[in-house]
Amino acid sequence: MSQLIASKLHKGLSPRQFVEGMTKNQDTFKSWYDRFQWNDAELEEFYDSLNNRDDLRCLIIAADWCGDVVRNVPVVFQAMEKAGIPTEVLIMEEHLDLMDQHLTMGGRAIPVVLFTDTGGHLLGKWGARPKHVQEVMNAFKAENPDREAPDYQEKIAVARQEMGRRYGEDTGYQTIILQEIRDILSGV
Repeated sequence: MSQLIASKLHKGLSPRQFVEGMTKNQDTFKSWYDRFQWNDAELEEFYDSLNNRDDLRCLIIAADWCGDVVRNVPVVFQAMEKAGIPTEVLIMEEHLDLMDQHLTMGGRAIPVVLFTDTGGHLLGKWGARPKHVQEVMNAFKAENPDREAPDYQEKIAVARQEMGRRYGEDTGYQTIILQEIRDILSGV
């Protein structure tokens, strides 16, 4: 797996290229990015302290059509900017080999945020959504294993509504993402 990740280093888009190349949801993406605020001084200090390290890399598997990407990647971009960690975006459809190594409960859930060393060895991973939002999908998949069931679409629509409710209308979820990623990076 680390060879596959290593082969993807320097093959992705810069955050700016990703945003500029978006054909869907660009305004919403930029809005979440612009609304981002550091509401926790300790978290901000933690990310700032990572500027002393030059051994970390961040690869994000994403696509502009995905609502979780639009919500969550702006937070990751802000955190990696503050931390000075080189970040690349890999468009999911162009990197299915890597995507399929990082499935969530057997599915292609994005974004997947991979933290590696300079050689591409995986140090940690986050995604596709904050844990309190992901719980809804975990429960849904456990209760609805048959994607062909007649009421599957109806039930997944309800699950997606609940996930939206858990994200909330404001930016509070962004601090949760920062905390979850800090917990990952603290151990590497």
